[in-house]
Amino acid sequence: MKPRKTRKVYIGKVTIGGDAPIAVQSMTATRTQDLEATARQIKILEAAQADVIRIAVDSEQDVVALRTLRQQFPDSVWSVDLQENYKLAPRVAPLVEKIRYNPGHLFHLEKNKTVREKVEFIVNAAKDNDCAIRVGVNGGSVDPDYKERYKDDSVAAMVFSAVDHCQMLDEMGFENYCVSLKDSDAQKVIDANRKFSKERPDVPLHLGVTEAGLPPDGIIKTRIAFEQLISAGIGDTIRVSLTLPNDDKGREVQVGREILKDIAARRFRSVPENFLDGLNIIACPSCSRVENEKFVDLAQDVKKMTEYAEKYKLTIAVMGCRVNGPGETDDADLGLWCGPTRVNLKKGTETLGSYSYAEILAQLKKEIDEMIRVKNGSRHRERSEAVGIAAGQFSSQ
Repeated sequence: MKPRKTRKVYIGKVTIGGDAPIAVQSMTATRTQDLEATARQIKILEAAQADVIRIAVDSEQDVVALRTLRQQFPDSVWSVDLQENYKLAPRVAPLVEKIRYNPGHLFHLEKNKTVREKVEFIVNAAKDNDCAIRVGVNGGSVDPDYKERYKDDSVAAMVFSAVDHCQMLDEMGFENYCVSLKDSDAQKVIDANRKFSKERPDVPLHLGVTEAGLPPDGIIKTRIAFEQLISAGIGDTIRVSLTLPNDDKGREVQVGREILKDIAARRFRSVPENFLDGLNIIACPSCSRVENEKFVDLAQDVKKMTEYAEKYKLTIAVMGCRVNGPGETDDADLGLWCGPTRVNLKKGTETLGSYSYAEILAQLKKEIDEMIRVKNGSRHRERSEAVGIAAGQFSSQ
């Protein structure tokens, strides 16, 4: 176990980095304005002993809800996810201990302003209210400039987006920040965090495999990344992102602590080399951006329905919102991007149609069956060609 070398960052009463214990985080999966449901989520996560609870804010109404919730939970340590509205930073900063922004989202907002100006706006709000900042880079929503710059290396696009934002924060005299580099592919998470830690060994890292999906696969993917990174001294705070019913969200914290305990005791789990060679279902862990809670049930139904195809190397993405849905489904063989009443079915970047929640499984199965038919046809042709070549070689002898 290599020691961590990062500096300390202060998230209210929680310290991460350096020799501080690795903190375990989770996120409310409800609409923030639904005060009763969100309060219930906070209670569940507090009961599971989450060190930091992340809540999403995307509108003035969310800010009002956050203020009301803060009165009910004055001692909770909260991180706010600004989602696509960075201008709310001064409104939410007095109510939370950490602000999380996604560099990829800043690119699309107020094109008349530079990214640096937008970052400075967030930094000033954090400084004025003694907040920490997390620069949260997500593989499904990387800044387009970096995607273009590193066309053939998605890991480098993530890493250098984060490195450049760290440089901006440093130049602004702000040091109370950490970084996350997340993807639904555990190996990309490992590669990105290793690469970043070499570039900036001083910056604390928040680890997670985003859209890891349903248990047990989602737990295994996350464990793979955490074991490889934390044992190498990389990682100061974690989140296990699982697609679960709202009342079960405390399990994310429990699983995270179990993994940390195993790593500390050097109980590493052996994973077969071909674990992810077959069917791979990625699904987001749900959050306040989800517009229909049927999404969680749909992800579970997809897993059950696709059991017959488990030996085929296919990636199916089931995404619950508009933010990471497009990017993650673009990279999958088949993608379900869920809206309030309809589910967009995609094949790579191509949209195949929009279907009701009742119709989508049948349509998905048709596409899977067609992909299997094509794959089987390719294998048959490859075998035939191989037999033909072998026969030719034999006859020539």
